Amino acid sequence: MDQYLEIADRFQLEGKAVSAESHGGGHINDTFLIKTQTGEKYYILQRINTSVFKNAEALMDNIILVTDFLREKIARTGGDPMRETMNVVLTRDGKTLYRNAEGCWRVYMFIDGTMTMQTCENAEQFYLSACAFGHFQKLLADFPADRLYESIPNFHNTKSRYLDFEAAVSGDACGRAASVAEEIAFVRSRKEFAATLVDMQESGKLPLRVTHNDTKLNNVLFDVKSGKPLAVVDLDTVMPGLSVNDFGDSIRFGATYAAEDEPDLTKVNFEIDLFECYTRGFLGECGSLLTQSEKEMLPVGAMMMTFECGMRFLTDYLNGDTYFKIHREKQNLDRCRTQFKLVSDMEKAREQMDVIVRKYS
Repeated sequence: MDQYLEIADRFQLEGKAVSAESHGGGHINDTFLIKTQTGEKYYILQRINTSVFKNAEALMDNIILVTDFLREKIARTGGDPMRETMNVVLTRDGKTLYRNAEGCWRVYMFIDGTMTMQTCENAEQFYLSACAFGHFQKLLADFPADRLYESIPNFHNTKSRYLDFEAAVSGDACGRAASVAEEIAFVRSRKEFAATLVDMQESGKLPLRVTHNDTKLNNVLFDVKSGKPLAVVDLDTVMPGLSVNDFGDSIRFGATYAAEDEPDLTKVNFEIDLFECYTRGFLGECGSLLTQSEKEMLPVGAMMMTFECGMRFLTDYLNGDTYFKIHREKQNLDRCRTQFKLVSDMEKAREQMDVIVRKYS
C-alpha cells in the first residue's frame, strides 16, 4: 500500500498519510480509505476509471461546481456543509487531480459517523433514501444544467444502449451469445419500449434537469447515530438528465430484498410496498417541482432503468466483462437476469404503480 500513501501525500491532507485500506464495493473506480498521522481526519483516495470517464478534468469540474453550489445551499439552511455533501481535497499545487503511471487520482474528505447499505433491510430505510434523492434534486432545481459536462455521453439513452447491445450480440466477442438466447430475446422484444423516454425528452414532453443518474441506495450516507440520511455521494454521473430516470434507478436497485447478483431468481421479486415507500418520500421532497408528465412517467422510469441496466449487464457479459467489475464467473449474467425478472414483475404491477403515483402526486 506504500504507493497509495505516496499518492495521497500529493494532496493537501492534514498530516502525513500512514495507512491505506481498500474501501467500499463500487463497480467502476478503485477506492481507498486513507488515515493520517494526526488520526483526526480520514480521506477517500480514488483512482478514476478513465476507460469509463474519458475526460476526468471535466468530470471534476462538474463535481466542484455542484458541491460548491450544494455547500452554499446547505449552509444557508443551517446544515453542515462539511458532512452533508462531498468535499474535494485539492493537490498540493491546487489541482483537482493527480496523474501518474498508475492512473488518475482524486481525494475527498471522509465523512465520518456514517454508514451505507447495499440492500434495503426495511421499508423505512428505503423511504429515507427517497427523501435524500428527492431533496438532492430539489436543492439543485435552480442550478444551470447547461454548465455541466456530459461525463458519460448517452448514459441513460436507452435507444443508444440498445444499439450497443445489438453490436455486442453481432460481435459475440467471447462466443457467449448462443448460451444467452433467452436473454437476448427478452431485450429484442422490448426494442420499441426502449425508445419511450428518450423520444419524450426529444419531443419536449419531459424536461432535462440536473440529475444524479446513479441513485442506488448505497450512494446515500446515513448518520450512524440518528439513522437519518446525511449526504448523497458518488457524483461522477451528475449531469443533465431525466427526473424519472433518477426515480427509476432507485426503484431498480431498492424495491427488492434480493442482491443485485442473486443467482436464485425465486428470491428476486419486485416489492410493491417498497415502491410505495419510495414514491411517498421522493414526491414528498420534490413532487411540487415535477411536471404532470414527469409524475405520470415515474413507473415507466422504474421499468426503463431496470431494463436498461439488465441490458447493460448482458452487453458487458457478451463483450467479455470489460466494463463492470466482476468477482466470479457469470456474475454479470446473474446481474442481468435479476434485472429482467424485476422488469417482468413491474410490467405485471404497472396498474398498481400508477395508482400509487397518483396517490402521492
